[in-house]
Amino acid sequence: MSELNRYLIIDGYSRQSRDDLEKAGMQTAWKLYVNLLKRHVPDAETEILLPSDPGVSMPTNEELTAFAGILWTGCNLCIMDADHPSVAKQIDLAERVYEVGIPSFGSCWGLQISAVAAGGKVIANPKGREMGIARKIVLTPEGLKHPMYDGKASVFDAFISHDDMVSEIPPGGTILAGNDFTHIQSLSVTHKKGTFWSTQYHPEYNLNEMASLIVAREEKLTKLGFYRGHDDLQMMVDRMRELHGEQDRKDLRWQLAIDDDILDDTVRQCEFGNWVEKLVKPSLAKR
Repeated sequence: MSELNRYLIIDGYSRQSRDDLEKAGMQTAWKLYVNLLKRHVPDAETEILLPSDPGVSMPTNEELTAFAGILWTGCNLCIMDADHPSVAKQIDLAERVYEVGIPSFGSCWGLQISAVAAGGKVIANPKGREMGIARKIVLTPEGLKHPMYDGKASVFDAFISHDDMVSEIPPGGTILAGNDFTHIQSLSVTHKKGTFWSTQYHPEYNLNEMASLIVAREEKLTKLGFYRGHDDLQMMVDRMRELHGEQDRKDLRWQLAIDDDILDDTVRQCEFGNWVEKLVKPSLAKR
């Protein structure tokens, strides 16, 4: 087996957006992915790519071959904005990763990148924003048999925050899960030499991070009717943070309708762990 143990983490947020998240008490997207990766590959080495920052060079195809896997974080860009320099650069990079054949994993923006780079389409979700917790995600018949979901329940909840959704899967794409709000909650895409597993939801989040994201998006969420005002939002945030710190609180679990699929790292991150074990490691064995 190859001794490659480097992973490229791509965080498309702008510097201002990263600062806004940190001001609200949230870790940046790339840090959440470092935490996720280190839990499953403790000795992994990471390189962070910030393609929305000025002057950042994108890796060449040859440089991509130095990585065991490519990780795509969430992002507040709109992938339909093809004229945005960072969007265009990231789509091009994903296309080249498929060409080189390095396994990829991503959440939210990552799922949308996986589809568009292989010929799929993304639109604004006609139902609006899905926020906080995606309820009753159901595995498709293909998802029930797919290695990304080995050990996962057939119905589960997960952290979510998005406006856009994949509307057309690309050739080589397979829908693995969905719910009533968003038909495509996870995808497996095999294109050219590469395979990309992705989720619209966020296995890298925890309750404290979601609470902080709600704080960061207060103005938007209030306008959209998720909360009646600051006090209403703050009450929810406080309860979420309390439950994060005391996960055996029956009262908060019941009031927030939250179970182990949200609270337990092993359950919530099952998909990523399977990506490492069932896609990355076999891929490395062939390199």
